[in-house]
Amino acid sequence: MMRKNQRIDFRNTNVRRKHQQLCLFVLAASICWSGGCRTLLGRKGATTPESASPQEPVSQPDRVADDASDNPVAQVSAESPLTTAPTLTAQPEAESINEKVTETTKQVLNMVTGREQENSVRGKELYLEADSLFRSADSKVGDERMDTFLEAAELFGSAAEAAPRTALEQDALFMQAESQFFAEDYREATETYQTLQKNFPRNRHIDRVAARLFSISDYWINRVVSEEESWMNFNFTDNKRPIYDMDGHAIRVLDQIRFDDPTGRLADDATMRAASEYLRQQKYAEADEFLTDLRETFPDSEHLFLAHMLGIQCKLELYAGPAYSGLVLEDAEKLVRQTRDRFPDKMQDPANSESVAKAAAEIAYHRAGRYAFRAKYRERQKKYGAARVYYNLLLKEYPNTPQAETARTRLAAIEQYPDVPKQRLSWLQKVFPDQKQTTPLETKQQSTDQSETKLR
Repeated sequence: MMRKNQRIDFRNTNVRRKHQQLCLFVLAASICWSGGCRTLLGRKGATTPESASPQEPVSQPDRVADDASDNPVAQVSAESPLTTAPTLTAQPEAESINEKVTETTKQVLNMVTGREQENSVRGKELYLEADSLFRSADSKVGDERMDTFLEAAELFGSAAEAAPRTALEQDALFMQAESQFFAEDYREATETYQTLQKNFPRNRHIDRVAARLFSISDYWINRVVSEEESWMNFNFTDNKRPIYDMDGHAIRVLDQIRFDDPTGRLADDATMRAASEYLRQQKYAEADEFLTDLRETFPDSEHLFLAHMLGIQCKLELYAGPAYSGLVLEDAEKLVRQTRDRFPDKMQDPANSESVAKAAAEIAYHRAGRYAFRAKYRERQKKYGAARVYYNLLLKEYPNTPQAETARTRLAAIEQYPDVPKQRLSWLQKVFPDQKQTTPLETKQQSTDQSETKLR
């Protein structure tokens, strides 16, 4: 019995929901239809064919006189002379059907979704009311202060919806984000600041917005460092933090600061902060990308010397060994030279000069190891001539490395061996050649020259 009653209630609920949806659909259709009909019939007060009253026929002279007196542009002819100069007045154009339907649809959607209708006067009123709340929140404390800021943020958001694509929307979005920031709802404040930057890329609050976003991302990074041993990565209760991946959100916010205002005052600071966070996470490839961007894009930055020093460290960490590419070692060596040339005053500090000297010694060690690795590889193939070439290069370029002593020992050991090993069963090559004789490829120019030679 209980199951039957429950089933009936469930059906009634579905019927009620369908009834509500049908009412909304009928309401939207009626508004669109009424707006379209009004547009088709013309402006309010215009005479339609059904409402036009019958009139007596008018004679030709009277019609000409009426035209001359009523119409702004009268017909000029010999029978109806133009007595006064015509005056041209601009006639207001009626709103098109598409514009009317679009406007009506927008109003219906705003009503259904609960958004504020577009009304600049109402937007100004909401902004003033929100501003009054924002100012009064300073005198309050505790939860009452937070609630007042959140209430002001709601009103600022409604003001922005009421005046889209205007200066009022720009200021309202900024104040909405400021209210959320002071209410310590950093998650929503970040989204609102970024919405402002997206809708108004060169807005007048761009410096303040960058400062707020930088402080939020810095707070998130410091929070991650302090809670590094925590096992809980998700957040469902604290509005100060994102739901998950707090350090990832912080780096994305810092990167967005650089993108929104690449020449701003905090662009290089955001780049350096993101690079240092990647270094803390031991993501050296991403850190090297940010540091390279800092050195190339901000040559006057106060972080330039640190970007060179950390760049050398990243390059050395990215080196994977002698069996892999050595381009990062070349880049690191170039950075060492640039650091010594560009910052002679910093090199006066013993700590800095010692750090750079250690990096240069590590680079030399790795490059000597690459020569030794190649020489050993040639030795295993019994190509002693190539091995001797690599050992001699090692002794010439890096004589003070540990690999140099090994190179001297190996050179003495393979001195009596031939450069190329003797080929075994060489007579089989004559019987079974490795490849067929092929005619060389001749270009068109070569064939032309040969034919001219034959003609001569």
